[in-house]
Amino acid sequence: MMKESPRAPARVRPFTVAVLLCAGAIAAQGKHATDKRRYLLERVGDTGVVQLYADGFQSLPLPQKVLCFHLANAAIAGRDIFIDQKFRYGLAIRDLIEELFLHRHRMPAPIAKEIERYTKLFWLNNGIHDHLTTKKHLLRLGLAQYQQALQAAGNDGAKLPSAHVVAELFDVMVDPHNFQSCTDKSPEDGGDPLVASCNNLYAGVTTADISGFKERYPLNSRLVKDSSGKLVEQVYRTGDPSRGIPPGLYAKQLAEVNRHLELAAEVAPPKTSAALRQLIEYYKTGDPRDWHKYNVLWVGDKDGTVDTINGFVEVYLDARGMKGAWEAVVSFVNPVKAADIRKLAAEAQWFEDRMPWDARFKKQNVRGITANAITVIVETGDSGPMTPVGINLPNEADIRRDHGSKSVNLSNVVEAYDRASSGGSAGEFAWSPEEVQRAKKYGAAMGDAHTNLHEVVGHASGQIMPEIPNPAQILGRYYSTLEEGRADLVGLYWLADVKLRELGIVPDDDAVLAEYEGYARNALVQLRRVPPGGKIEEDHMRNRQMIVHWLLHNSDAVKREIRDGKTYYRVTSAAAFRAGCGKLLAEVMRIKATGDFKAGKALVDTYGTKVDPTLHKEVLVRLKALNLTASSGFVQPKLTAVRRGGKIVDVTVSYPMDLAAQMLEWSGRRK
Repeated sequence: MMKESPRAPARVRPFTVAVLLCAGAIAAQGKHATDKRRYLLERVGDTGVVQLYADGFQSLPLPQKVLCFHLANAAIAGRDIFIDQKFRYGLAIRDLIEELFLHRHRMPAPIAKEIERYTKLFWLNNGIHDHLTTKKHLLRLGLAQYQQALQAAGNDGAKLPSAHVVAELFDVMVDPHNFQSCTDKSPEDGGDPLVASCNNLYAGVTTADISGFKERYPLNSRLVKDSSGKLVEQVYRTGDPSRGIPPGLYAKQLAEVNRHLELAAEVAPPKTSAALRQLIEYYKTGDPRDWHKYNVLWVGDKDGTVDTINGFVEVYLDARGMKGAWEAVVSFVNPVKAADIRKLAAEAQWFEDRMPWDARFKKQNVRGITANAITVIVETGDSGPMTPVGINLPNEADIRRDHGSKSVNLSNVVEAYDRASSGGSAGEFAWSPEEVQRAKKYGAAMGDAHTNLHEVVGHASGQIMPEIPNPAQILGRYYSTLEEGRADLVGLYWLADVKLRELGIVPDDDAVLAEYEGYARNALVQLRRVPPGGKIEEDHMRNRQMIVHWLLHNSDAVKREIRDGKTYYRVTSAAAFRAGCGKLLAEVMRIKATGDFKAGKALVDTYGTKVDPTLHKEVLVRLKALNLTASSGFVQPKLTAVRRGGKIVDVTVSYPMDLAAQMLEWSGRRK
């Protein structure tokens, strides 16, 4: 994900009074208070279901708690938008399987168990396609079992669609040949990515159709071909009859989002309120100019404790890398963990001046980087239940250049990942006992440091050539992989610099080596997320493969070793790894800055997408014995308003500890 005034001195920015007041309370709820908590609640296949905690919320002043409450409701109100964007059958399938889930107790045990598995996978992935691999999860029921489930549910009072619809949805859920991938950026045999992808961002449109077509709403629209063959942009907006603006797609959902944003704006600080009201205007008009105004206001709101991301933001779902998927994140600043990330933001110009790329691509005046560690309350749409650990926004290059960006480390998400993992894969994939010890000692802290560098320094860095106003349009489906790779390489390169020691972020050489070794191992371990016989589609996975395999083939930094029939990626030295990263980083920056599509395509296709089937099979066998989860989805904290005389007098936070209960409540059903 993408995210100062002139260079600030190397010190932590002063906290607001409210943040200072709650800092002590958060610290008091530290390690000892959380040692006995449940984090890993259950497993659904190889996906872990993890409870997310929001320590410090109860210590926020009442206006900030009320603001969080309304923003959280706005986030929940819009979640169906992303489900529909991901797959045109998504909402219909959700309604059907939730009804079956609610009445599964009337079904034979094997059928009930499969309904439960499939429904939970849907909730975790916002649809039947995997969040990471983009491939379809299949319902493991035969037609007779499916009919038995429908009959049992119907007899128990379930609200089911027509026989025609349930038959059609059954075919969609069980057929392995149709709707295979919601996003296929590199189809076999050179096929058309738009045709091969089954997301709902396009209808009847091929890549050739779009050639020469000028989109007025490139980020927030669905592009369809009508009966006459004309391309039509269906805009996501509520509309405004008083100004002659007709409603568009998701008008009902966006109107409900706006209702909660209005309530949030009434209690928000002035700058936050101004940004929220501009976001409301954007949702009414759908006009990209209103989105631009909102982002300028959002970036300028630097001092608030409570913040939100809300909109059609990231473009990973789109094979073209143009259309934004809807998401929402609600959070507040975690002052205890903010120090390191703010140190990096304060030194952004120092890093920029010393980047290992051509001087033409260096920014002369890095602007407005706001960096924080945050505590997440709610994430929906493209950000939840499966979530990133760091975010840098906005993505628009001109806003980043002229107004700056915000970078955040999702601190409670990182903590929950760490607490939920039992052991790890280092013992199986590390080349030596010393590597295992380094991973145990430094792995979590250095992973956090790399994430901060990736978001704060990585995405915010680099100068695009004036003749390349939007590299995302030129680099197309390769842009996101290359940009994530560029940010990762920035983090890897600077992690080994003495500057990180001076800032107190990296303790010693072994810590750097531990992160490099972990990064190389990850190129093997993440293959567990790729289905057998498949290729890599998700951009963050692609970029890691691209970096490690480029180093394997073009430097002495990483060596492929075989011992006892097992494959290992051995890092030869931290110095060699850093040098290799610097060389590749210079090239990736050049590709982005100049819009070199041919070079970018070659880099990603050669090193980032292909999977050696023999190695893949080996990795899957080795990991199966470890019984590790391949990914995690989160049950979110729940906010409840305490009202007296119609007025909110408090907002409490609780932890559902139950994925089904939360998802059914959000859908308007009850478990």
